[in-house]
Amino acid sequence: MPQQDDYLSVEDFLEIQKEDTREIIQALLEDGSDPEALYEIEHHFFAEDFEKLEKAAVEAFKMGFEVLEAEEAEDEDGSKLLCFDATMQSALDPAAIDAQVEKLVNLAEKYDIIYDGWGTYYEGEDALYPDEDEDDDEE
Repeated sequence: MPQQDDYLSVEDFLEIQKEDTREIIQALLEDGSDPEALYEIEHHFFAEDFEKLEKAAVEAFKMGFEVLEAEEAEDEDGSKLLCFDATMQSALDPAAIDAQVEKLVNLAEKYDIIYDGWGTYYEGEDALYPDEDEDDDEE
């Protein structure tokens, strides 16, 4: 039975994303992340259809986003999904991030794929970067 009750309008989804954006920014700043830094904002997309995902990725690139290579993932039920991230450097400015989110949510809607929010990494003097220690471990 379809779960039509769970469907949100684009407008309602964007409002939720705006709240999430402010919560993410607040959490980063409360943790001591540098408010003046440029952040790599990673917007996440999922789809079952590679063609739709690819078309959305090409359009995101044309919008000025760096598009990372598509990967395979699994949803909660173990079904295969394809995903990619579209990234852009940005200050922790809610209005700027809201504008990115709005463009990309509309892009996801256009190609009938899933926009799964955004994330970034802590920036500061004490920041740990995932690839930083890999070379040390190999020696």
